[in-house]
Amino acid sequence: MADRGASFKRDLSEWRIALVAWRLLVLQAADPVVGAGMAEHSTYRAHPWRRVEHTLGSGRRLFYQDAEALRREVARLNRSHKRIRGTLPDGRPYDARDAATRVWVLLTLFECVVAMRRLGGDPYDATQLEAAYREFREAIAAFELPEEELPRSAAELPRYFARYARERLEFTEAARYLLNDILREAPRPRRLWFLGDAGWRVVRAAVARVIRELTVADLPPVVRERLGLVSSRRAALLSVVLHRGVGAVVPLLPDGLRYRSAEEVRRPPRRFRPAGDARGSRVDRFFREVLDQTGDGCITVHDLKAMAHNVCWQLELSEDAEARVYRAFEDWWEQLRAAMDADGDGRVSREEFTAATLAGCDRDADYLERGLLPALREVFAAADTDGSGFLEFDEYRAVFGGPRVHPAELSHGFRQLDGDGDGRITEEEFLRGFTEFFTARADSTAGAQLLGRP
Repeated sequence: MADRGASFKRDLSEWRIALVAWRLLVLQAADPVVGAGMAEHSTYRAHPWRRVEHTLGSGRRLFYQDAEALRREVARLNRSHKRIRGTLPDGRPYDARDAATRVWVLLTLFECVVAMRRLGGDPYDATQLEAAYREFREAIAAFELPEEELPRSAAELPRYFARYARERLEFTEAARYLLNDILREAPRPRRLWFLGDAGWRVVRAAVARVIRELTVADLPPVVRERLGLVSSRRAALLSVVLHRGVGAVVPLLPDGLRYRSAEEVRRPPRRFRPAGDARGSRVDRFFREVLDQTGDGCITVHDLKAMAHNVCWQLELSEDAEARVYRAFEDWWEQLRAAMDADGDGRVSREEFTAATLAGCDRDADYLERGLLPALREVFAAADTDGSGFLEFDEYRAVFGGPRVHPAELSHGFRQLDGDGDGRITEEEFLRGFTEFFTARADSTAGAQLLGRP
């Protein structure tokens, strides 16, 4: 096989990185801090594909763009991680800003690229490995991580991984769910709309089994031992066949097919559901697909924080502006809890939400004026970057667009909100459209895209 050199960024952009993607997620989730953050603050259960999209998008900004884009992405991540903290089930505090955890998360990305090449039959030699590690270190310098936490050279990585695995890693609930359950329950990706729900269930079961066996086989032995996992001979054979087979084919492809381009593949517009659903069915679906962001069957403050995160993620906001968005969504949660938490347990179940909504609690003036509407006003203010009092299409696209949004769908959402058809959205039009959406009285392309579809 021809020598491809040692470019970490180039190797990271190969499509075959998908073969080690789940391995990467499990390695990261096995850190107790990451696992706890995923359990309490992440939307990965309800919206796994959006979570993957955010992760890949962040990686592109970290490794493939200019210094200014890198600086902004690091600032975005720092603001986001500042809010991810709490207490582990055993009482230990956790904080996503923990330096050792951040180093682990970043190094797992480098290690997975190294593993991809090794498993594919074209491993880095010692010189190439050090060159790739230097390239990686240059890219992550913007994080200003403590030097003592980072291995000084690639040659030290195996020792670092062994020590970290034995001292820090656990088979967290998040890692267990990623490995055993999430792919058996994951909603159909929108790009696979042609499979239908029945076809997706069949494909999903087969894919879940293959990915689990491949992931366990590919994990570093010290990690498998730490997590109590055993790889079968069949899984080991599957790993060899897949990695070597793809590793032999990929180098023969032209660069346009071999590497991910910056432009994502577009998919057909969404097939919208008919508007004739019964009110109860609409409310139930709205709870599951929109409000229950963390996918745990109830609404808590974490779901509203996840919504705020998804709004802020799309925009380049100042720390003060981002804090206002989060504060508004937390206030919305307090009003939602007060109106709908019938048993006072600090969360709103699907049954409580459905009963309260059908009874009209979501239209209560106090709930709207002190909860939902202030949150929507902050979203509008954040999106109105030029302060004109209107959302022009470019401003709308910054919040509601993205690589997964078909242009026709984007235009449709804009027209839904632009009630008078003058080519711009007023705050009144924005509030009216989203009030209908968040009270589960109308479908909205814009609303669904803002908070993420399954």
